Amino acid sequence: MSSPIAFLDGNWIPHADARLPVADAGFVQGTTVAEQLRTFGGKLFRLEEHLDRLFHSLEIVDVDCGYTRDDLAQIAERIVQENYALEPPGRDLGLCLFVTPGLAAAEAYGDVGHPLVGMYTKRLAFHLWAKLFRAGEKLANTPIRQVPQTCWPAELKCRSRMHYYLADKEAGRRFPGARAILCDEQLRVLETSSANLAIVVDRCIITPPLADVLPGISLAVLRELAAAADIPFVERAIHVSELPKADEILLCSTSVCVLPCVEVDGRPVGDGRPGPVYQRLLADWSALVGVDIAAQAERFQR
Repeated sequence: MSSPIAFLDGNWIPHADARLPVADAGFVQGTTVAEQLRTFGGKLFRLEEHLDRLFHSLEIVDVDCGYTRDDLAQIAERIVQENYALEPPGRDLGLCLFVTPGLAAAEAYGDVGHPLVGMYTKRLAFHLWAKLFRAGEKLANTPIRQVPQTCWPAELKCRSRMHYYLADKEAGRRFPGARAILCDEQLRVLETSSANLAIVVDRCIITPPLADVLPGISLAVLRELAAAADIPFVERAIHVSELPKADEILLCSTSVCVLPCVEVDGRPVGDGRPGPVYQRLLADWSALVGVDIAAQAERFQR
């Protein structure tokens, strides 16, 4: 095909035709379980781990998607293979895999049908973060808190994220260009609106307890790279007041891999520049995947 393909509700369709019914529970109630992956050199990164997390999330919401892990892996590999061939050499893709429970009962007027499974690729939004590998991210604390685990468990990967949206809006109003920090009611740092967070103190990487946050695939990679580089890695509660005092702050997510945070609430972190632990881990991550992560983002940001 000369245009990207997508997979939706058992059918292969042109990407431009992928539409979610307005009566779907994923739209009506935000009950969508989703995984975001990316490729390096056209190959999906950590597909098995993402599938592990997807099926765990489906267990939490008690939805049988109707597909096996092998089914979904084969669909993912096919869609990436065909769509990657349409891209310029050296440019990678993001892949979204999502599952909804099907039609919302109040909207269906009868049979709600079956769960809806979809998959599509997208061009990675390099223009949003290419400069951040060198300049660093800015973060801000806001009154918007993370959803407590009495609502849903932290390990559930879902798209019910109004709090992210509101927190980022408030962060940007307070400090232009900043993204939001998500804390609990005791002001313990959990995540940002777009990534797992870790601080570096005396060359030791510290993260919130993994039971309190989404188990990020990229955070697991960071742990692996830290172990290989003999950098200690510790889990403990982090109060928001500790962030500006840290030597470095690291942000991990699928698309960007790892970014430095250089400012919190208008105050510099360290000397206000990306630090040596970040530089080492970014270089090691690039070596792991065979792609210069920052250079690729700079090349394809337009």
